[in-house]
Amino acid sequence: MLRRLNRLLLTASLSAFLYLPAHAAPQKWAKLTPMQQEALAPIAQQWETMPEKQQKRLLATTKRYPQFSPDQKQRFLTRLTEWSKLTQEQRNRAREKYKAFSKVSPDKREEVKRMVLQSEAEKISVTGTSGVEATPAD
Repeated sequence: MLRRLNRLLLTASLSAFLYLPAHAAPQKWAKLTPMQQEALAPIAQQWETMPEKQQKRLLATTKRYPQFSPDQKQRFLTRLTEWSKLTQEQRNRAREKYKAFSKVSPDKREEVKRMVLQSEAEKISVTGTSGVEATPAD
């Protein structure tokens, strides 16, 4: 359950990188390095429609990618894929949840996590599905 909350938070943090308005991108996919293409593969189809600011933020994340362990790389790629599949409304909800959680004092975060996990467990027991959207299984 804690993993799901962590995944939700990471998914929300990816929101800063994946706002997808449609307009011409200044950087072509073919001009990216092989490492950048590997890290951004889940969004290859969308790359050239992203604004320059968004591309720059995503390229900044690729600088850390080579230092990731194989598990971290897989988790990053999975989450980037999941995020790219969300609707704009789902992304907005994830951003709102992330912002709200960020405002919680560090000493109260554990309590908030427990409350969220308990609520999630209740939803699962009632509906048989998770209320968390687009969170990959570890």
